Order: sequence, then structure tokens, then C-alpha cells
Amino acid sequence: MIARGQDPAPEVPAAVLAAVAVAVEIDGAELLPETSIALTPGACVAVRGPNGAGKTTLLRVLAGRLRPTAGAATLFGRPLDERDDAVRRHVAAVIEPPTLYPDLTLRDHETLITAAWSGERRVDPGGGATGADDLPVWAGLGDGALERFGIAALAERFPHELSSGQRQLVSLAMTLARPCSVLLLDEPEQRLDPDRRGIVAEALLAARAAGVAVAFASHDAALVARVADAELVVGPAGAA
Repeated sequence: MIARGQDPAPEVPAAVLAAVAVAVEIDGAELLPETSIALTPGACVAVRGPNGAGKTTLLRVLAGRLRPTAGAATLFGRPLDERDDAVRRHVAAVIEPPTLYPDLTLRDHETLITAAWSGERRVDPGGGATGADDLPVWAGLGDGALERFGIAALAERFPHELSSGQRQLVSLAMTLARPCSVLLLDEPEQRLDPDRRGIVAEALLAARAAGVAVAFASHDAALVARVADAELVVGPAGAA
């Protein structure tokens, strides 16, 4: 109950994607210690921890690609499974490098992805995703993805003509080209120089501003400080 004369407490958005006490163990080896996380619209969580702590494993659980051996993960209150149409519709992720077709140029890739996801683009840009059956909250970068990541000049190149850093930018561009409500990234800064990391930060901030719930694993303190509003340390206590 709110007393007269007092401002009501700000409403906390419901989590779009949540994991409660999830853990992963395979053949007696602990890949992810018990961890909980809640991703809300327009907010960003940086997942921190040393190599081998379980950051990538957590992201795979959140993407529905790995079933936890303990705990539960849900999207809009429904169990996560990458084969679920709602998970495919709402969750965009770069965890493992995405497949690039060797006989397609970067422009071809952008056109293919834009066409494939055209039916999921929201007509009303002010609308928000409130459930698994809604359209994604963000239309994505569409056919402006290559330009947004500063690689439009490479549009006619084939994947084998790219450097490792350029391939990283292409992976990010192709993922952010599609609509989504949740964005999961594993070390998006890897193989990128400071200027390119700035481009990544601006793209993540744009997704946040559109209402996307973002989580990314990173060792880059500057990127975390610029983009994230919360941090989750994965692994043994004090291991950051």
C-alpha cells in the first residue's frame, strides 16, 4: 500500500529471460556452478569471470542450446529450448561463430538474413514484446548492418577474404541484422581494436535503447563500464 503524499515506487519490468540456480555438470566435471540471472527489457548484464569459469556455458543455457543439469531457465515463463519457435523468434546470439556460406558475399548474407526474418519485424516501433507469441521488440539493423559495423566497403567480399577481426564484425552484424527481444554475446570484443570495440558498444546501446534485454560475456572492463548496468560474476566466489 502506498501512503498519501508519497510517490509510488518505480515498477520493475518483468524478466524476459531468467535462469534460477542453473548448473551444468558433464561426466563429473562442473562446467557451470549454480548461477541465477534475470534479463529485463532495455537492460544489460555483463557476465564476468576467469577463463573456464562457465560464462560461455551460461550463455548456451540462456540461448536454449544446452539443458542445465540443475535449476531452470525460462523465456517469458516458458522452458527454454532452441527448437521452440518463440526462442528462435526472440533470442539472437553469438556464442559460437555463425556459419558463413563460402560462395556468398557479405551483401548476399545480409540480404538473406533480412529476407528470412522480414516476417518478424514489428510495424509499430513503439510496441513492446510482452509474451512469447508477440513479435520481437526490436526490428534489428536490417540491411544497414554492414554499414553500422563499419564494413560496408567489404560488402562484395567472400568470407575467406576476411581477416579474423573482420569476420568477428561480420558475425556481430549478421546477428544484429535480425529482429530480437534478447541479445546474447560471448566476448563480442575479441580480435577487435579499440575503435572497432567502440562500434560494438554503440550497437549494443542501440539495442538496449530499443528495449532489448542484453547479456554479454567480456574481459573488457571499458566495454562493460560503457554498456552494462549490472555485472554477474560466474565461478568461485571472488573470481573476477
